[in-house]
Amino acid sequence: MPDREDDMSIAPLTETERPDMETAETESPEPEPVPDWIIPSSDGFTAEDLDRLRGIPSHTELIDGTLVFVSPQTRFHSLVMFLLERELRHTAPAELRVRREMTVTLGERQRPEPDLIVVRADGDLGMKQTTYQPADVVLAVEVVSAESEVRDRERKPQLYAAAGIPHFWRIENVEGRPTVYVYELDPATKTYVATGIHHDRLKLTVPFDLDIDLAEIDDL
Repeated sequence: MPDREDDMSIAPLTETERPDMETAETESPEPEPVPDWIIPSSDGFTAEDLDRLRGIPSHTELIDGTLVFVSPQTRFHSLVMFLLERELRHTAPAELRVRREMTVTLGERQRPEPDLIVVRADGDLGMKQTTYQPADVVLAVEVVSAESEVRDRERKPQLYAAAGIPHFWRIENVEGRPTVYVYELDPATKTYVATGIHHDRLKLTVPFDLDIDLAEIDDL
């Protein structure tokens, strides 16, 4: 009768059967540290944090102490931005400058990024500048996107008005054409008052004289 103990024994592993410890270690790397902006502190973020957080997505805003990330830009949004930026640069007086997608520090926990702003020239502090102060801003412009409707229609105008920014435009997509809602600050109440709705042409005298053919978006 055969020896059953021998039958049940396990032969030693050959060299080719031995696990490669280096490969195993390579396949199980140490997890990378979690970025600081993934898990906020109990107090939330501050305006200064946007300049120090590493790896933060481009165009991140701070609203009410919370980081807000932007979605991919639509063609409508891009074309409206191009049209308005170009025309504002052509018509703005010498003492004003037009800036695209720059933040404005409205308070310790408020640092939104309007799509466009018109600022006073003396608000430019150098090529490494990352934000403006509300006193520098004459006009803030928001092009409404599907993911930002509430922010662009409600919260941001509240913040801009409370900070004393005198002019605000909200741009809506109406059947592929921009409609511009124009607001002016009531300094007594620190709220915006609607002064006009412009569909095909934006013709104003404040904050300076301008005349923009909004229908030109069709040819861009």
